[in-house]
Amino acid sequence: MFNEPLVAATLIFALFALGEFLSVISKARIPMLFVVMMGYLLLLWTGIFPTDIADQANFTAFASMLPAVLIVHMGTLIPFQQLKEQYKAVLIALAGIVIAALLVMVICVPIIGYTSSIAGIGPLTGGILAHVITSEKLTELGLVSLITIPALILALQNFVGMPLATHFLRKRGATVKKEINQASFKESAATLDEVGSHEKKGTRKSLIPEKYQTQVILLFQVFLGASIAVSLDALTGVNYSLWALAIGLIGAYFGFYTGNVMERANSFGITMALLIVVVMSSMNSITPAMFADYLPQVLLIMAVGITGILIGGFIMSKLFKWDPNKGMPVALTALFGFPGDYIICDEVSRSVSNNEAERKAIFDELLTPMLVGGFTTVTVASIVVASILVGTL
Repeated sequence: MFNEPLVAATLIFALFALGEFLSVISKARIPMLFVVMMGYLLLLWTGIFPTDIADQANFTAFASMLPAVLIVHMGTLIPFQQLKEQYKAVLIALAGIVIAALLVMVICVPIIGYTSSIAGIGPLTGGILAHVITSEKLTELGLVSLITIPALILALQNFVGMPLATHFLRKRGATVKKEINQASFKESAATLDEVGSHEKKGTRKSLIPEKYQTQVILLFQVFLGASIAVSLDALTGVNYSLWALAIGLIGAYFGFYTGNVMERANSFGITMALLIVVVMSSMNSITPAMFADYLPQVLLIMAVGITGILIGGFIMSKLFKWDPNKGMPVALTALFGFPGDYIICDEVSRSVSNNEAERKAIFDELLTPMLVGGFTTVTVASIVVASILVGTL
């Protein structure tokens, strides 16, 4: 059955649809990505899905190209006027992972040992790249069995981080919803409406005449930006995601990109779904036996580390006079990063709002700091933390 690509693809999208359905009926209390990840593991372990189902659906090769494409798109979503305050999001995110790393060192090392603790810190404070750095070092040292720890943390942290972030963001979204009709929020809401109306009228500065902004040309533009980002990664050693974000931001500012470029090309939905395939497939090596052997150590590292992330996010939110329900999710992006941060903001804004104006105001309020926090932790800080710590092994 799985030898037929269309059947394999349909089953993958059936899992996505189930996740989306549960997210809608629970008003985002059950994140779609959480359902997809847990459902995928259960389907693998019961033998219903083969580990190569993404390959059977012919998704893997194309999906692997999409992270850079979508990050360019994300850059076109963030107005420059909103970036001036995002240094706070950066510091909140950094505080979370620094305190998490310190707590793991202080509490976990005496209990489970230095090497096991270090093996878990990188992925806990970031994502796949930190996991790769940690795993390569453990392999080099002949500690292959310990690779299970970062692999399990990478697989499990989504299940904790996304529901927690959704909980806090729902509270923040409810607050924004109340503020929309209050005098303190009217000015910013009017500004958002004005920006939206300008974009709808086509008055936003653009180097490309509107008649040439067809779906195919828009897709070419975003793939061109992604290609440049990947090439710069190879030339400079600076991760492509940073280049892609910068290209999207700068391109939108100077008018090369229209805002929300993938949505305008009617391609965002399928592209996001295929990106989730990449994230989902990263868990193919996790087995039930691995849970049994290393779960106690993994749970200890996660409990201590996530507590540290929340403490750091809360303290820095208070220092910057941010609502902790806004700041703590920014710190929690270390546990899931992109595309989870975008998906959660979209789900929360849809579930909390009663109309399109409210949805847009809530979405704009949540998205930028969450994206910046995710890029800070997963893309930059976790790589630095993992590189430094594994160097001490």
